[in-house]
Amino acid sequence: MKYFFATCASFLFLTGSVFSQNKTLTHKVEKGETITQISQKYQVTPFDIYQLNPDAQSGLKADSVLLIPAKSNGKLILASSKPATVNAEKSAVVGGTTHLVMPKETLYGIKKQYNVSEEALTEANPEILVDGLKIGMLLNIPSKSVVKNNVKATKKEERAIKKTEETAVYHDVLPKETKYSISRQYGITIEQLEKLNPEVVTNLPIGYKLLIKGKRSVATDSKITAPAAAVYKEVKASAVVKDTVPQYIAYEVQPKETLYSLSKLFDISQRELLELNPELNAGVTIGMFIKAPTKNYVAAVEGKKEYVSLNKNIAVGKRKRLAMLLPFNVSAADEDVSSSEYSRLKKDKFLNMTLDFYAGALIAIDSAKTLGLPIDVEIYDSEETKNSSNVLSLIKANNLQTANAIVGPFYQSNAEVAAQALSANNVPVVSPLSKDVGNAYPNLYQAVPNNETVKNTMFDYMRSQNGNIMAVVDKKKESILSYLKEYQPGVPLVAFKGNGSVSAESLKGLLVKNRMNYVVMETANTWMIKTTISAMLSSMSSYQVQLVILEPNETLDFEEIKFTNLTKLKLMYPSITRDNVSPEAAIFDKNYKRINNVYPSDYATRGFDVTFDTMMRLVQNVKFEQTIKTVATDRIENKFEYYKKDDGGYTNKGVHIMYYDTDLIIKEAK
Repeated sequence: MKYFFATCASFLFLTGSVFSQNKTLTHKVEKGETITQISQKYQVTPFDIYQLNPDAQSGLKADSVLLIPAKSNGKLILASSKPATVNAEKSAVVGGTTHLVMPKETLYGIKKQYNVSEEALTEANPEILVDGLKIGMLLNIPSKSVVKNNVKATKKEERAIKKTEETAVYHDVLPKETKYSISRQYGITIEQLEKLNPEVVTNLPIGYKLLIKGKRSVATDSKITAPAAAVYKEVKASAVVKDTVPQYIAYEVQPKETLYSLSKLFDISQRELLELNPELNAGVTIGMFIKAPTKNYVAAVEGKKEYVSLNKNIAVGKRKRLAMLLPFNVSAADEDVSSSEYSRLKKDKFLNMTLDFYAGALIAIDSAKTLGLPIDVEIYDSEETKNSSNVLSLIKANNLQTANAIVGPFYQSNAEVAAQALSANNVPVVSPLSKDVGNAYPNLYQAVPNNETVKNTMFDYMRSQNGNIMAVVDKKKESILSYLKEYQPGVPLVAFKGNGSVSAESLKGLLVKNRMNYVVMETANTWMIKTTISAMLSSMSSYQVQLVILEPNETLDFEEIKFTNLTKLKLMYPSITRDNVSPEAAIFDKNYKRINNVYPSDYATRGFDVTFDTMMRLVQNVKFEQTIKTVATDRIENKFEYYKKDDGGYTNKGVHIMYYDTDLIIKEAK
């Protein structure tokens, strides 16, 4: 329970101004008790309980303690409530009643329950038009006399609308309805529906007034329903609230979408998305509806790219020119007369890395010749260090502005110099080894996924499997704690005991039945690792569990950590490379061994993969940039799935998810 209260602390701090005047109650959960039963007991909504107890969304545990919001003056004060504003229109509701919106209730159901029209309901509660119908919202239900007077007041307007809509058929979109279900209901195709309502091509907002047949009347606003027109115009005319009222849509989650991809889709942070949709803390589920801001919706976001071969679309036209800028630093070697070539190779790790990359690239070039690719390759010494290079002079002396692509330099700063110098000519510069984020240029392509992308891909995978995620993180791992706070705010942390061991009670208290429970473990402390593994192994009889790490962990190689336990827990991790046992990989290994008398290192394989992938993209029957936007590729050890960054340039999101299988073989998760 220590962890439970620690989790709630930050939430209570944020909402303190709302609850500061109202004491919270506590409730000890009894076996078999449900959130609905508890909410009825205290006369609050389940939403209110979830607001104070976000962990409860993954299930209630007997003997756990829940915080229950108190009521003030007979009315519950909600954390999500806005200050009430009283005006002439609102006061017209006197004589009516109020209704507290419960989960799964709809505007349609409420208007039927009280026998009032949707127009009257939205007029009495204009916030519905802004925020939509929300759980916990206190609605004003107008009396029939008020409704009658309102109808009389707008009688002329209604006659005008009715007259123009006699030949038109409309449909108000209800929650969980789709274009497919609506088109089937009215016997039309989705294409016909979108043609009549072009605004819904990219999304289908709840409450939208769809035109089914005929022409849309002038009196009907094309973007919002008729009863909302007056409020919409009033808001639009007000300089105080203009552009400050958030507009939302109901979005149906599609297959393979994750919290990370949804945040990118709507251009908001994952934390903001979770605040709008607390149910996402329990995982992203296909078909669920979420609330998201319309103004941030990025309709043209690239979808998940398909991995394909580029061998079928090779163009036979003009030959392409590829330049490679590699740091051999020959001039520095000539100046160092005290060292022989052998001693230099022995002590210069950077040169060894360069030569390995170059050796792999040469095999890629030889493969291109064998395939008859129309491409010429030029290789130059970039003479680079971390803070200097001769890149600019190479570009000028060799007219590299006319090249079709550049591979290199190695250092991020030097790759940026090349990209900036060639940006006017839009020459692609592929940075082959750097993980740095750096400054973005529209023609710069980062071939290595950065650390955040690697971690995000791991969490995306776990959520795509409908997993329940928790984390065991050593307090010394400040970078991981910062990452979780910024990118994965909904992931709970397992508590530790006073002696530094993992609390088995805390870990088991977070486990959920009938779902895979992923335990992300980030620590170099042997005792923490052993107690985490022990707690997980003891839970395997009742729960599905899998151990996950985000970064390489040498401690797992110690004799104290049994390898068989890692295989039992199917240790899983993200990696930018993978061991490939395909026929293509075997051919590459064989050729490399024949030429160099050793098997290829990771740098040698990357030299082949980056060079060959760049060449294959260059010789397609479409432009290089088009292949980047539409196609992902899987080479010997590396994937290339490029996406455009928000600030310009492209980043590679091709990451492998690997795991230890029980047959003692490391495999790739699909």
